Amino acid sequence: MSANVRTTAIVGSALLLGGLLALGLVWGGSYFKGAAEVWQQASRSVTVRGLAEREVAADMVLWPLNYTVNANSLSDLEQQLSSNEQLVRQFLESRGFDMGNVSVTPPRITDQFSNMYGGERPDERYRAEATLLLRTDNVSGVIEAVPQATALVRQGVLLSPSYEYRTEFLFTGLDAIKPDMIAEATADARNAAQQFAEDSGSGVGGIRQATQGYFSIEDLDSYTPHIKRIRVVTTVDYALEG
Repeated sequence: MSANVRTTAIVGSALLLGGLLALGLVWGGSYFKGAAEVWQQASRSVTVRGLAEREVAADMVLWPLNYTVNANSLSDLEQQLSSNEQLVRQFLESRGFDMGNVSVTPPRITDQFSNMYGGERPDERYRAEATLLLRTDNVSGVIEAVPQATALVRQGVLLSPSYEYRTEFLFTGLDAIKPDMIAEATADARNAAQQFAEDSGSGVGGIRQATQGYFSIEDLDSYTPHIKRIRVVTTVDYALEG
């Protein structure tokens, strides 16, 4: 084969290879461009939060009546505890409460002399605390009876309320309203997503991911603990279209 023929063959091969490479680059560029467009479309989304709140009345109340007695002998102490318990039970029964909803804690007895380190001793050696607990769904009855408990003080019952023995109002019907509140929170989230989509010239697509927050139940305020505020927040990731 002559030199001219070999040269022509080499040039032809080079041109063919170059054409194939150029074609590959064009095709590859189109493919990657298309893939990028698909990725950009797939990544277009907005994450929003939806809120649902309700105010509900408490449907259960725990009312602890904590009382204290003092005596110089354990027998006198026991007698006073029994007398105080009966007075408290009579007070509750006279106001229409079911005695089957009442329980009493074992007394906590303290020898006050053993806790003295010098100084004057108290007049009575023993001190005992007991708590009679009323658990009832008669919320309005408890609200009415609480300020009337001073009648027990006039009968010699030394009530000793504290943060530990505060009246607690509860709401136990959360399961019944959960579905509606979740729907409200989701609708609120979609409204927020719709507003964002309109501002960005897009449309709201389907839900890509959703997370439900926990339900919180709090007193409406410190003056109305028998009214509860229930709150739930959902976080929703919506796809954007257009």
